[in-house]
Amino acid sequence: MIHTVKPGETLTQISRDYRTPLPAIIGANPGIDPNIIYPGQSIIIPGLPSPATIPYLIDVSINNRTLRLLRDGVLQKQYPIAVGRILHGTPVGDFIIINKAPNPGGPFGTMWMSLSKQHYGIHGTNDPSSIGKAVSRGCIRMYNQDVEELAAIVPIGTRVTIHP
Repeated sequence: MIHTVKPGETLTQISRDYRTPLPAIIGANPGIDPNIIYPGQSIIIPGLPSPATIPYLIDVSINNRTLRLLRDGVLQKQYPIAVGRILHGTPVGDFIIINKAPNPGGPFGTMWMSLSKQHYGIHGTNDPSSIGKAVSRGCIRMYNQDVEELAAIVPIGTRVTIHP
C-alpha cells in the first residue's frame, strides 16, 4: 500500500501508525532518507493491500454519529456510533483498517479494528448506553453485534474516511 506523507509526519510516526517496523518501511523504499521526508511524498507500506483493490469504504460522520458502509460507492448499511469527547476528539482524515482483534476485553467490547493512526480504532463497547454520544477517548464505538458484523465484512486495508 502507498501512504502519502502529510505535513508534520515523520517516518517514525508513520511506522507507529501502521504498526510496521521502521526497517521494513526503509527496506521497501530504496533510496529514501529516513530523516528527510516531505508532504506529498509516496511511501510504500509493506504487508498491507492497496485500498484501491478493496470495494468497501467506511464513512464516519462525527456530527451525525453514524458509520456508513459502502461497497463500490453504494450504501450497504448504516450504524449508530459513539465518538470522542471534548479534549479527546475523534481524528478527522483518511485511514485504513490495519488489523482486527476479537475479544480485546474491557471497554473495547467484543471486537477491535485498528486504524492507521496510533491509539485509534473502531471497536465494540461494554457500555451500550454510550452509543450516540460523544464519550470516547477518540475511538469509534459501536454496539458489539454491529462491530462484529462490520468486521466480518470488511478486509484489512479497507479505507476509513472520518469527517465532522
